[in-house]
Amino acid sequence: MMLIIVLIAISCFVHTCQGTCNQLDRDSLSSFNLSISTASPLNWSLSIDCCTWEGVGCDDSGRVTNLWLPSRGLRGSISPSIVNLSSLSQLSLSHNWFSGPLPDGFFVSLNQLRVIDLSLNRLSGEISSTDKLPTTIQAFNLSSNHFHGKIQSSFLQTALNLETFDVRNNSFFGAIPSSICSFSASIQRLDFSNNDFTGPIPQGFGQCKNMQSLRSGFNNISGEVPRDIYRLLTLQELYLPGNRLSGKIDKTIVNLRNLRILALYGNELTGMIPQDIGRLSKLEQLQLHINHLNGYIPPSLNNCTGLTTLNLRVNSLEGELSYFDFSKFVQLRSVDLGNNFFTGRFPASLFSCKTLTAIRLATNNLSGEILPDIVALQSLSFLSLSNNNLTNITSAIKILTGCKNLSTLILSKNFYEEELPSNESLIDPEGFQNLQVLALGGCRFTGAVPMWLLKLDKLEVIDLSFNNITGSIPGWIGILPNLFYLDLSHNLLSGYFPMELNRLRRLASQKNSDEVKSSYLEFPVFVQPNNVFNLQYNQLSNLPPAIYLGDNSIGGTIPLEIGQLKFIISLDLSNNNFSGTIPDTISNLTNLEKLDLSGNQLSGQIPASLQNLNFLSEFSVAYNNLEGPIPVGGQFDTFSSSSFEGNPRVCGRILQRSCLNPFVNEPKGPEEKNDIINWLSFGIGYGVSLIVTMLRIQICIPKSENAKCIHLSIPPLESEKIQKLDANWWLGVCIPILHAPLGMLYSFGVVMLELLTGKRPLELFEPKISRELVERVQKIRKEGLQEEIFDPFLRGKGFEEEMIQVLDMPACVSTRTLLRGQL
Repeated sequence: MMLIIVLIAISCFVHTCQGTCNQLDRDSLSSFNLSISTASPLNWSLSIDCCTWEGVGCDDSGRVTNLWLPSRGLRGSISPSIVNLSSLSQLSLSHNWFSGPLPDGFFVSLNQLRVIDLSLNRLSGEISSTDKLPTTIQAFNLSSNHFHGKIQSSFLQTALNLETFDVRNNSFFGAIPSSICSFSASIQRLDFSNNDFTGPIPQGFGQCKNMQSLRSGFNNISGEVPRDIYRLLTLQELYLPGNRLSGKIDKTIVNLRNLRILALYGNELTGMIPQDIGRLSKLEQLQLHINHLNGYIPPSLNNCTGLTTLNLRVNSLEGELSYFDFSKFVQLRSVDLGNNFFTGRFPASLFSCKTLTAIRLATNNLSGEILPDIVALQSLSFLSLSNNNLTNITSAIKILTGCKNLSTLILSKNFYEEELPSNESLIDPEGFQNLQVLALGGCRFTGAVPMWLLKLDKLEVIDLSFNNITGSIPGWIGILPNLFYLDLSHNLLSGYFPMELNRLRRLASQKNSDEVKSSYLEFPVFVQPNNVFNLQYNQLSNLPPAIYLGDNSIGGTIPLEIGQLKFIISLDLSNNNFSGTIPDTISNLTNLEKLDLSGNQLSGQIPASLQNLNFLSEFSVAYNNLEGPIPVGGQFDTFSSSSFEGNPRVCGRILQRSCLNPFVNEPKGPEEKNDIINWLSFGIGYGVSLIVTMLRIQICIPKSENAKCIHLSIPPLESEKIQKLDANWWLGVCIPILHAPLGMLYSFGVVMLELLTGKRPLELFEPKISRELVERVQKIRKEGLQEEIFDPFLRGKGFEEEMIQVLDMPACVSTRTLLRGQL
């Protein structure tokens, strides 16, 4: 009996210390639990006090004060019952899968909240105009969700104790609410980054006297940085990149003596870097790249001895780079001064920065040779000096082998017309043993593919494009164990496609293809020096596994064994002397996105099996000696006629060349243009009786009497299916039809719809197809690819002006519900 009493006493003591759960709170938590799902259920047994439940904490009276469930894999919506937890002071549901809007009156009801963290979910909706933050709130985090709308001043007005406000990675719009600083004197951190805020940064942030971090990068903010921000003497981070900020960097910025991070890159700033910027002696990161800054690097900058990151690339800075003293940057890890107008030689003072891991001085006017003292930088892993006027490639290779940690070496567009050293003894056994990326493109090198590459077992990327390299492709390239990207295009190579290339481990095996490391490169790289799109890659794993051999003189047949490269994404053999047929085994390359076989001497038919390459988005077999029908279905329905031109014996709908009589000449000249118009008139008139059972065609002439569009009326059977689609579908269907030139009206009924859109009527109404149409039209309008949708039957016959007017016609294009109105 005594033992039982003791146990009861202990039990009562425990429950008294934790508080017996309030019944209303218990019911609210139970409702919350019923609204979620998870692979690992919460330990919330109804047989025990809810104050002991996982993630739940109570005060002495049994009211729930803490609900802390981050990273639990919870899914569902946030139950409205949560607003009944009126004593809740700390709430964290971050890093889960919650979706939908917040319950009505969420913040007004939870008026004891001090900390709320709903970050990294999929919550959506707007913050209600009637909702308000509680007076008690200190830390507010809604980052990385799908919220939108404006953040009203009234929502912030009562947050008198707010210290941290984080709404980054959402879709909020309107002006940034600088009024937040007039409500709370305690604010230390504000983050509005990665939203859709517009307009200038309003005055008012200068009232946040305790501000340590102000972040509003990657919005659509314009105008100048308000001067009152430069009065925030406690500010340690000013992060405003990726906007449209303009004007000069005000010289009063040097008042921010505690500033550690200054990131204003990706804007439209002009003028010079403030000459007294060295007064920011605590500065660790200076990122002013991708602006319109000019002048010199201020000498005072070397007073910032704690600098770890210096990035000034893509500006208009100038001066003799070797005159600037880098030696005081004893903690400098990365320096990027690329794409400016610096002159002189490689700055020797950089060799004193022993902690350097990354240097990019590409696209300047530097000259001379690489100095032997660079080997002092034993931590250096990334070096890009491309597009300068460096000389002596043989000496450069010998010296740089002493940088034992080097993993990325980009020397493209230098050493013009020198001979590429091929002597295997150039590289000692320990040289370049960590090298993964080697880019020597665009140098007009002579000689052969160098033998010393065979020693570089870790090499993953080789770029020797745009040179004058002769001889054949050595078979030993195929035994490099980690190579997955090879660019030998635009050279003078001859011989055959080496059989060994078909056995490249990283392109032939799933296991080996997965070995591409996902580690970030110190700087993004531009692998092809003449790439007009300047595609950037920050991770090796983002580079497409590829073989580029275009624009050489390689001959022979394309080997059947090429089908072993199952994990290649891009294959370019264009403008060579390949002959024979296109191997059917290419259809085994199921990851292929680009295939260019144009400009060769290939014969036979295009293998029908290629239609199974479901990811193929770029394809060309133009200017060969091919014949027969173009495969139908799959991605082949998306390619333009330019993919097949220059093959007079190839036939198919895309070429307007019938496979029953593929050699009928198309009409030419002004007289035959009249024949086309007469024939169209006959076709349209004759087809009306058949078309009316399927759809009604109207010609509208908005604003310009030559601008034409087509209105369609779909029968009720199909309209029921259409009604279920969202409004964006209408734009997707409307535009391709509106943009179709009138030459396509020679057909009727089902055939007409199929010619207009490339799809049969039933296929048109599938949401997947509608999205494809929208994406196709957006690409056409954005990239100016009008030629891709012009009717080949009319192209070059005097109708170009009318077709351009149809494409640019605003009245019909802007009407999303045009088709719906005709149902």
